[in-house]
Amino acid sequence: QVQLVESGGGFVQAGGSLALSCAASGNIFALNVMGWYRQAPGKERELVAEIDSNNVINYAESIMKGRATISRGNDKNTIALQLNSLKPEDTGLYYCNLIQLFPGSGRTRAHWGQGTQVTVSS
Repeated sequence: QVQLVESGGGFVQAGGSLALSCAASGNIFALNVMGWYRQAPGKERELVAEIDSNNVINYAESIMKGRATISRGNDKNTIALQLNSLKPEDTGLYYCNLIQLFPGSGRTRAHWGQGTQVTVSS
């Protein structure tokens, strides 16, 4: 069983910053990808950034380009997302995601946190 717990969301004025954290616990495979997705009201969930177990990072170029920084903790089971220069259109639920890679089989299994709300006022 895997659990993902997010924290750090909140209310901020446009131009402000927030730091989100996600802690994964349970049976975590050595090969995995952890990431942050967001879902604005009435829109589909979309990738913000992801980082794999070798600390290779992928940012969704069209999403928060240059304004989001993802990092992984030394324990490998925590990730953070630093959000800067926030805009009202960044408002939404930010979800932590963990994709476990089964070695040798190509199979994957995805896990999601409950989400943390980010609200940016104009």
